[in-house]
Amino acid sequence: MYIIKVKGKVKIPDYIQLRDDSFVLIAYFRADRPLKNLEKYGLEGKEKELREIIDALPFGKLQKLELV
Repeated sequence: MYIIKVKGKVKIPDYIQLRDDSFVLIAYFRADRPLKNLEKYGLEGKEKELREIIDALPFGKLQKLELV
């Protein structure tokens, strides 16, 4: 799975995209909102780790998402 942070403009907020290994979009959510429905993506119980990754992630850089 891959993650990318997309910079918003003016009234459009920053967003996070989660993509599968074929780079197909599987999730799209606001970067500033609490993380919800993570069980759909196999990430339940990893909210804190994912939040830390999102906060440190540079805009526009696709990165492999590796959570322990």
